[in-house]
Amino acid sequence: MNETMLIIEDDDTFSATLLRALKRRGYAAEAARSAAAAVGMAQAAAPDKVVLDLNLDGSSGLGLIPRLLEINPACRIVVLTGYASITTAVDAIKLGAVQYLAKPVDVDTLLRAFGHSLENDERSSEAGTASGVPSTPMSVDRMEWEHIQRVLREQKGNISATARALNMHRRTLQRKLLKRPAKQ
Repeated sequence: MNETMLIIEDDDTFSATLLRALKRRGYAAEAARSAAAAVGMAQAAAPDKVVLDLNLDGSSGLGLIPRLLEINPACRIVVLTGYASITTAVDAIKLGAVQYLAKPVDVDTLLRAFGHSLENDERSSEAGTASGVPSTPMSVDRMEWEHIQRVLREQKGNISATARALNMHRRTLQRKLLKRPAKQ
């Protein structure tokens, strides 16, 4: 296959499992636990594909996307996250990622995200429909969570400013932010 893949993931168990599965499928795969290690590995051997965790030890992995593309402009990057939101998905794609997937994800889904065994028009479909439109609409709780995330991003992470923009008490907003995102 001769394709190289770099996994940038701070969860050792998930990283090791993914690494084993990719090597079994013929990839020359390596794993990095931190942003600094990932940049060093990418400079040493520019990977064809990168699996990037959105949250690396409490900081955003999105900042790595431009750096990785600077090292290898042909690199294809898939962002993985345990806390998916439309805002971060849009940011990841704007920065140059080819796909954004919510964890847990299996290796076959991950490889499809890179475009394996899919037609170009089906790549955008995380839900599995050819049009890319989910088969069921988002729940009201999920829509609220997505809206809060968008406003929080617009306010550059400032909780007080976000609460004012949402016309919500700051403590109420903090409680909502501590909860896991609502299911679709």
